[in-house]
Amino acid sequence: MTQKFTFAQREEGFDNHISQSIRGYNDLIGDVINLSQYFVENDTLVYDIGCSTGKMLKAMIEQNKTIAQKAQYIGIEIEEDFYPYFQESENNIIPSNLGFFCGDVREIEFSSKTSLITSIFTLQFMPRQDRQNLINEIYDSLIPGGAFIFAEKTLSNHSLIQEMRTFTYYDFKRQSFEYDDIMTKEKKLRSMLKANTRDELINMCVEAGFNKNSIDTFWQNYAFTGFIAIKD
Repeated sequence: MTQKFTFAQREEGFDNHISQSIRGYNDLIGDVINLSQYFVENDTLVYDIGCSTGKMLKAMIEQNKTIAQKAQYIGIEIEEDFYPYFQESENNIIPSNLGFFCGDVREIEFSSKTSLITSIFTLQFMPRQDRQNLINEIYDSLIPGGAFIFAEKTLSNHSLIQEMRTFTYYDFKRQSFEYDDIMTKEKKLRSMLKANTRDELINMCVEAGFNKNSIDTFWQNYAFTGFIAIKD
């Protein structure tokens, strides 16, 4: 029987693994946390889709505790191997305004009082036919001025640029991982990770209701791109 692939079981730990796998990942997470200050409000909810260990949400709570003490935070995670991380805290205290939904994001009903939803490298693992519906629900749940901040691995519209992205990325990963490890992971991800182009992701946001002028990128490294969409 083939063992399932999960990032949660990496020997070096998920957070270490992804920071070594995506150049500038820690900068991306730091940017998302800083950007949250523009959107988190009291008496609203903040969701992180695919929250993995919950580390980013916990940092976001710390970032916004003086400006939005009454905001509530919910991490959504389908991978069971991440669940033990939810109880971990540096001072052994789990913030009272932090909760987790352990299951499929497609089964959750977002609050209509949502100020921010984040999704870091999660849509790409969902079936393509479900992505538009999810972004529609995200848009509908956001309050005016709320935001959807997300990051995805993107495909280039240009074949040479796509090739350059792919192989320079492999060169980067060789600094931390063995060739066989890189290729084994790539093979396992073939049926799991189905990326979109930058234009496809922006068009899905527009289809959901976001104004195209209110959608932009704020971070990129190789094929990995961070987007922000603000509800007018």
